[in-house]
Amino acid sequence: MIIIIMLGIAASIRGGVGIGRRLSFAIRKESLTWHRNLLVQNQADSFNYTPSVVCCFLWAQRPGVVLENFARHMSTASLELRTDNDFVRFSITKDGYSAKEKKSMKKVPRYVKMSKKAKLNELRLYRLKAKKKMNSPNPEVRIRYKLEKAKRKEAWLIEKLRKLEVPKTPGEAYDPEILTDEEKHYFKRTGEKKKNYVPVGRRGVFGGVVLNMHLHWKKHETVKVTCKPCKPGQIHEYAEELARLSKGIVIDIRPDNTIIFYRGKNYVQPKIMSPPDTLSKDKALEKYRYEQSLEHTSQFIEKLEKELENYQEHVVRYKKRKEAAVDSAIADWMAPSADYEMEFCFMEHIRHGKDFINLSR
Repeated sequence: MIIIIMLGIAASIRGGVGIGRRLSFAIRKESLTWHRNLLVQNQADSFNYTPSVVCCFLWAQRPGVVLENFARHMSTASLELRTDNDFVRFSITKDGYSAKEKKSMKKVPRYVKMSKKAKLNELRLYRLKAKKKMNSPNPEVRIRYKLEKAKRKEAWLIEKLRKLEVPKTPGEAYDPEILTDEEKHYFKRTGEKKKNYVPVGRRGVFGGVVLNMHLHWKKHETVKVTCKPCKPGQIHEYAEELARLSKGIVIDIRPDNTIIFYRGKNYVQPKIMSPPDTLSKDKALEKYRYEQSLEHTSQFIEKLEKELENYQEHVVRYKKRKEAAVDSAIADWMAPSADYEMEFCFMEHIRHGKDFINLSR
């Protein structure tokens, strides 16, 4: 009966709060205690628990004091009746969960920004672990640590080079001019005699090289492109790439890593002389450095893998040699020796009372 009456009070309070404005009452501790004692003493039948009566009661309890908690809870608050251990209690929660249920709920982990001191401590810990591995007495631990570090660097360099790759845009369709042997010979001799040239250095082919070629073609029909330094076979890759970007014609590739380009009979200087699908000067230098580092890192990884393989073979050989030495020692200990036989005979003669010297005579 008591529970039914209290549930009716809770429903009336919630219904009264939702009318008019979005405002709910925050019941103070004294009021809750009074309701609990009143219901335990079975005196709840003499009161009419409507929202107006409850409101008047709250004002009567603390005359002259404005209840600051009226607007604390919004319409999402819930009034729950609990009867644990023969006691009647009210529970007001904002989202319908009790305090214990809230604590039991798993909290979403938040990203905590590390302080500068915590970052330094973490770096010190990593350096200490790395130093311990580098100074390890076991050679295999040292080699494996260097190998892991080199592989991490290799993956990082590959990712950097992947970001620097420029997608090739489909260029305008053009018909390359067909030159006769006499024309090729003439342009070859002309290109060799003239001194205008475009250098291709460690940055490789980038937008500036193509721009310089077009500037030379403004006054000359041919231009020489010198590649230094140049790996074996790389000169042909440069020739194909420059022919695609500049729309020029390759006349000759000389043994001293020099390419002679002809601009064409119907050459028209383009408005944008540096193609958009090429790297800038700074990006080309950055790419060259990453490529050099990747090449050296790959060689270092091969060296470490070979060194680790040799060490493991050495360990296997050492174990086999050690096992063979132990087996031979056990065999020598088990097999009777000549000294053992002499000692046995001597002890037998003494036991029978015979002189070993006379016996030997």
